[in-house]
Formats: sequence, C-alpha cells, structure tokens
Amino acid sequence: MAGLIINIALGAIYAYSIIQIPIKRLFETVYSLKTTATEMQLPFIVFLLMFALMMPLMGKYIEKYGPRKIAILGGIVVGMGWFAASFATSPLSLVILYGVIGGIGVGMVYNCPIVTSGRWFPDKHGLAVGLTLLGFGFSAAITGPLMDFLMVTYGVENSLRILGALYAVMIIVCALVLRFPPAGWTPNRWRPPKVTTKTMTVDFMRNEMVRTRTFYGLWICFTIGTLAGLLAIGVAKPVGLEVAKNIGISEKEISAVLTALVIPFACCNGFGRPLFGWIVDKLKPMRAASISFMLIFLASIAIYLYPASLVFYAIVFAILWLNLGGWLAIAPALTATFFGVRDYARNYGLVFTAYGAGAVIGNLLVGQAKDIFGAYIAAFPYVAVLALLGLLVALVTFKPPKKA
Repeated sequence: MAGLIINIALGAIYAYSIIQIPIKRLFETVYSLKTTATEMQLPFIVFLLMFALMMPLMGKYIEKYGPRKIAILGGIVVGMGWFAASFATSPLSLVILYGVIGGIGVGMVYNCPIVTSGRWFPDKHGLAVGLTLLGFGFSAAITGPLMDFLMVTYGVENSLRILGALYAVMIIVCALVLRFPPAGWTPNRWRPPKVTTKTMTVDFMRNEMVRTRTFYGLWICFTIGTLAGLLAIGVAKPVGLEVAKNIGISEKEISAVLTALVIPFACCNGFGRPLFGWIVDKLKPMRAASISFMLIFLASIAIYLYPASLVFYAIVFAILWLNLGGWLAIAPALTATFFGVRDYARNYGLVFTAYGAGAVIGNLLVGQAKDIFGAYIAAFPYVAVLALLGLLVALVTFKPPKKA
C-alpha cells in the first residue's frame, strides 16, 4: 500500500497533457511567446528522460542505504520540481525547473517500492510488482481532475506549488514504512520451488547481463512498448481536441469530456501492470510481448483510419495506456526471470533506460508530426511499424540467456 501511494504521487507526470494546455496559454498570453507543439513536449520528454537515467544510478544506493532513506530524499526533490515549475516563463525554463528537477526526483524514488515489494513477495513477483506500480498508472485518474480543478480555481502557478507540497508529503510519509525483509526470509507456508536444470535461473551481474543478446532484445522491445504509451499519454488531450475538430466540435464543448476520459485511460494504465504481470507469471514471456505489440499495432492503425471518431479515439488511447502499464510490469518481471535477483536493482535500472529512449523518440515523433503534417495523428502509422519490429525482435531474442 505504501508503494502504491508513493506511485500515485510519482505518476502525476502522466497528467501532463492536462497542464500542458493552460501552461502553453500562460506563455502565450502573459509572456507573449509563440510556442510549437515540439517545444511544449520537451518538458515532458526531459522529465521522463531524467527519470530513466537516474534509475540505473540509484540501484547501489538503495542496496547500501535502504529504500526508506532514498525515497525520502527523492520525495523532497519531486516536490521541489513541481514547485519550481511555477516560476517557469518559457518552455526552456520549464524544461529545467520541471523536467530536470522533477525527473531526477522520480528517478530516485521509483525503484525503491519495486525492489521492496519484489523481496516481500517472491512467490508472486510479477503480480506484486504490478500491484505496486498500479499507483503510477492510476495516478492520472486522481491527479488529472485534481489538476484541472486547481488550475481553474487557483491559476497555473499556485496550482503547481500546491501539487509540489502535496506530492512531497505523500512520498515522505509513505516512505517511512519501506524496508527490506530479513536475509533468508520467505512467506509463511511457502518454500522456494525445487531448482532443476530446466527451471534454474542463473543470476547475472550487470556487467554479465550486457553481454547477452537477451538484454538488447528486451531493451529494444521495452523502448518500443513505452514509446507508444508515452506518446499517447503526452498528447492525450491535444489529440482529443484534434479529433473533435475533425468532427466539428469546439474546444469549449469537448474540453471537460476529454479531461474526464483521462480517468478511464489511467485506470487502463494502472490495471495494465497487474494484468500483464499475471500474464508473465502464467504464460511465456514471448506471449506477453506478442499480445502487447499486436494491440499497439491494431490501435495505431485504427486511430489513423478513423481520425474523426471519438469512440475510436477513446478505445485506441485506452489500449495504448493499457500497454504502457503492461510494459512497466513485463520489463521488471522479465529482468528477474532472465537475469535473476542478485543484482536486480542495478540490472533493472539499466533496462529502464529504454523508458527514457521511448519517451524521447515517441514524443519527438508526435511533436514533429504535428509541426510538419499539421496533425498529431500522422505519427501513428510509424508507431504501427515499430510495433511489428518489436514483435520480430521479441521472437528472436526472448530466450533464457547463458553466461559467456
């Protein structure tokens, strides 16, 4: 529960598309700046990139100092990032104050509850990690309407300050209960399964993991899986406005509906974690990846073929948000399955850099599609092709690795 609540605070970044529009309006009306779609995606991109880059750096510190101390320190930095964003006067300053500081904070905290829950529930590792991460995916369902209310009631700057204080308190209080189980601890009435030559998982240290083809295949697939979801999250409301315009509905008429749709989108993102965690536990890793990539492919084709349908928009974005949640359960579960748990914090930290790559590629792709072709939807055929590439890579590389 502590990890889930912490992730609700961390996952507020997934509601960026809601605050992006009033912040863009603030830059244009108060500071007389003309901003492009790509410029307004940059704070979101940098936030997620810094988040991903911090992950591999924090593994050894979590092991050395414990998850509680690292999570408390990171919670303070997260709050500072949201608070500092209130002083931004341009997309570039928002990149620094919000993207860099906030992203570093989330990167410090994120792995703390994941590693902790995995150790407390070795018998249901995939499901436990998925439930812990449920808060991150579900966050936008709570923080999205909250942000919308605060922006209308208190304005952009004051809202960001309130959110910064709130998220810092949530993380710090919940971090107080995080601790690793004692060495050799196992759940009641559970014993580790007998190890045979068929079921044995070899523990890989990080320097050993990077010499395997499986690692690079997982990294590429994780990049593509998160690329599609983060792209959809970053422009959820702008694409909705684009679809509404194609139908002939004004922003004023549809804005509240699009904000409300973030709630079911976030639910899909949140429940995608335990759902795909369960699939990884029950089915072969290849099957979990295949299901995800086929869903991404079909959704990307559908939104491109039906750009004037709010029904297709809602279904497609629900699927893409679901699959982002799915890959944030698939990747940590497969890291443990393929490379063991001995050096898990550092191993998954390195695998997680794919999330940053997906954030950069996906959001630059959709921003450039808008600036060049005049429509965010023009990016989705490229996403469909990438999904097929991910499926092919998984088929070739998702096999238990052997040490050199």
